[in-house]
Amino acid sequence: MKNLVVQSYAKINIALNVLSKREDGFHELDMVMLPLKLHDSIWISELKGKKDNFIVMDDYSFYIGHDNIANKAINVLDKKVDLKGTKFRLLIHKNIPMQAGMGGGSSNAAATLLGVNKLKKINIDIKELEEMSKPLGCDVPFFIYNKPARCTGKGDIMTPITVKNNYKVIIVKPDGGCSTKMVYAKFDLNPEYNVCNVDDVIKALEEGDDELLERSIGNSLQNTSISIVPEIKVIINKLKALGIKIVMMSGSGSAVFGLSTDAKLIKKAALALEDDYRVEVTEVLK
Repeated sequence: MKNLVVQSYAKINIALNVLSKREDGFHELDMVMLPLKLHDSIWISELKGKKDNFIVMDDYSFYIGHDNIANKAINVLDKKVDLKGTKFRLLIHKNIPMQAGMGGGSSNAAATLLGVNKLKKINIDIKELEEMSKPLGCDVPFFIYNKPARCTGKGDIMTPITVKNNYKVIIVKPDGGCSTKMVYAKFDLNPEYNVCNVDDVIKALEEGDDELLERSIGNSLQNTSISIVPEIKVIINKLKALGIKIVMMSGSGSAVFGLSTDAKLIKKAALALEDDYRVEVTEVLK
């Protein structure tokens, strides 16, 4: 096998509780993350006679260099199994918005690990790939599995959950993005801990109880991110005014999602907002 195309999926946080700041500088989290069918595509091929990996992203607003997380993923794999000097070309077609709280970079890293493992027929099992992915980022392990999960610790300890309903999802992103590092730094000045009932969120997802889900969701970082990108709040209000009840910012922002089992409602909202914002329509991946 000389080349391979892999899909790199997005995620949303349907619940995000920051519990405390840890001594190691990270934050103790309790979250529910749902993978989406929305994805980047990564074309991976071997490079012969080259000293470095070559990574190209078709979103030129972001710098690609040796510190790119996909490149780091290849280096982690090389240290584990010794790729014997083999280098790779990665062509990343971006569909996941950046600085949106949807895990685009982390997903690319996980997909790269999975893809190179398959391309080179290394046969590292998925549990070991999960462990290898942890140094790359707190939510990279989630993207090794791409299954709905409760994520605790730094976000890297996962407990699978089930989702009964087949949710359609609208993603709306304002022009402004949110740096995760900046959001957490500002959050620590005026933290909002434990803003939602994660147990009830999981119960609602498992039982298909949308009224309970609407009441239970929450994101500790939302108000902080709104102070950085005020348009987040405007989008939340617009989606609710259009009739979507389950609406929240994902991760550290700035993307806002709306969930519904009504595909026509999601499509109507997309048509109403697509002239003013970047809008994506997708589904929860179960």
